[in-house]
Formats: sequence, C-alpha cells, structure tokens
Amino acid sequence: MPTSTEASSTPLEIGVETFGDLTQGLDGQLLSHAQVVRNVVAEAVAAESAGLDFFGVGEHHRDDYAVSAPEVVLGAIAAVTERIRLGSAVTVLSSDDPVRVFERFSTVDALSNGRAEVILGRGSFVESFPLFGYDLQDYEVLFEEKLALFAALRQEGPVTWRGTQRTPLNKQHVYPPTESGKLATWVGVGGSPDSVVRAARHGLPLFLAIIGGQPMAFEPLTRLYKRALAEQQQPEQRIGAHFHGFVADTDEEALEILWPHYKRTMDRLGAERGWPPASFTRFKAGATEDGSLLAGSPGTVARKIATFARGLGLSRVDLKYSAGTLPHEEMVRSIELLGTEVKPMVLDMLGQKVR
Repeated sequence: MPTSTEASSTPLEIGVETFGDLTQGLDGQLLSHAQVVRNVVAEAVAAESAGLDFFGVGEHHRDDYAVSAPEVVLGAIAAVTERIRLGSAVTVLSSDDPVRVFERFSTVDALSNGRAEVILGRGSFVESFPLFGYDLQDYEVLFEEKLALFAALRQEGPVTWRGTQRTPLNKQHVYPPTESGKLATWVGVGGSPDSVVRAARHGLPLFLAIIGGQPMAFEPLTRLYKRALAEQQQPEQRIGAHFHGFVADTDEEALEILWPHYKRTMDRLGAERGWPPASFTRFKAGATEDGSLLAGSPGTVARKIATFARGLGLSRVDLKYSAGTLPHEEMVRSIELLGTEVKPMVLDMLGQKVR
C-alpha cells in the first residue's frame, strides 16, 4: 500500500462539504431553511464549475441546519451537474434503516449516472436518536449491526442477515441495484481505534473527521487501519479526511471574515456541551501551519492540504466550507478559489497531474 499520496498513481481528490448551515443574507438577517437548501444546490453547481471532485451534504435534525434529508438535496444536484461526485457527510446510519439508506443512495446513483457515494458514520449530534425512536444506550450496537448489514447489502445479491436491532432478512433483494454493481461507501470515524478496525474488517474505505488539534496526530490511526486491513486479508483501501476551512484572497481576510460566524456557532454548541466561549487566540492557532483549520489564502491552504495528504497518505481531502451564518456569497467565493487556485497548487506540490 502506498505510504504517501505521492506514491499513488491517482491524483489527490479535493472536495467540499456542507451541513446546510442556516446562513445570513448580505443584510445580516437569517435566511429561511428553504432558501438555504436552494443555495446548497447552487453551491454544488459552483463546486463543479470550479473543478472540484466531490460535493457532500451532511444530515442534521436541528434548527441551525437546513438539511435533514441529504439524498433529496443530492438528487436535485444530480439533475443540474454532470461530473462532480455526490455524497453524504455523513449519513447517521445508527438512527436510520440500512435498507432504506441503500435504496435512497442507489437512486441518487441512478440519477447521477454513477456519481453517488455514502459516508456512513455515527454523527457528532444525537438529535436523530429520540426523533426516530432509538435509545442512546444502544449507540454502539446500533452502528455495529447496521454497518454489517449495509456491507452485506453492498454485494447487491440476495441478503440473509440477523441482528438484535431490527427484523432479519432472508434471501431478500433490495432495489434499485446500481449499474456498476457496487455503491461507493466510506466509513467516517472521529478518532476511535475501534471504529478504524471496524472499517477495515468490512473492507471499506476510511474517512477521518479532523475537526480540531493537529492533523498529524491521526497518523497512528492510518497505520492501524492499514495493519488491520492486512490482518483481515482485505484489499488496500482509500483514506480521506474532512477539515473545516475557508479560502480568501489573503490569510488576514480569511480569518477576519470567518471568525464572527465561527464564534457564533462554537459558542452556541459550547453552551449545549459545557465548553468555554470560543477565543480568537485558539481560533487563530488552528489556522497555523500544523493546525487543522484550513483557513487562509490559496497558497496557505494548498500547502497545508499537501502536507497533510502526504503525511496521512490521503486520497481525498474535503473542506467543510460552510461555517454557521457565513453568507452564501462568501462560501461561493471560497469554493471557487479552492477549485481554481488551491487544487492546481496542491497537485503541483504533490507532483500530480491536474485532471
């Protein structure tokens, strides 16, 4: 298995993700949830026009995010794009039904001519559990069993499966099948070694959620993943990573634009989770050379992506370009800079050809 992106013959993919954060307009007023959903579709079109490789939509069930049904939004995006790959970021599999998840994403795959992906995870929010009738005490077993079932469904043949959290399947087919015969599927993990080994056990690609600290601290997990794949006699798999980020013309401009929206979001989450108020000092530290916040000028962001891609052996890097109330117009500009300026720089730094 290649130990760095440079060792791979496939160029690094660069994509963007959004949770459909409830944003403010240029007049400072919050937009409606419906308008935010429409803006997400426009942002996906901008991402394809800028030459990016992937557009991901997250799933949340709370008032500060507009997207609770990513597959519906992705279906709309599929109808107005031609090349960019489309997926979730992430699908909260623990509080959903694997059969329905497969059916919805195989439908998006049909609408997009084979461009659909699903990133399966447990999510960092838990609102979906009581909403759909699940007990948080079953958090671990729900994901363990449902991932096993989804892995079986990906074989696209008659499925026989039994667990403790839903009714069994006995030689049942799920429709529609994908035209390629295999729905592209990743397992999203936040840093748990057990989750990394679980992904390897099912022979599924790994997607790291790097939302704070120093990204190179995840390097032991990538080594664990490769070792677990070998021990399970599974083929080599791709590794991707998700970062928060924002691109502007200069480093100073990026931080100045992003900070008030970042702080508003982090302070709200902090009040819910017992965190202290967000500080500009820590925010700025995250944007330094070894920090996980990919915010800055095109050159700054490109250098950080290339460094982390090499160090972690990544085949894809996604930026969560939305940040709380950050306006749609600012996000579109960031997407454009990421695709037209950052991506070519990164591939040049890695000695790879622009596709």
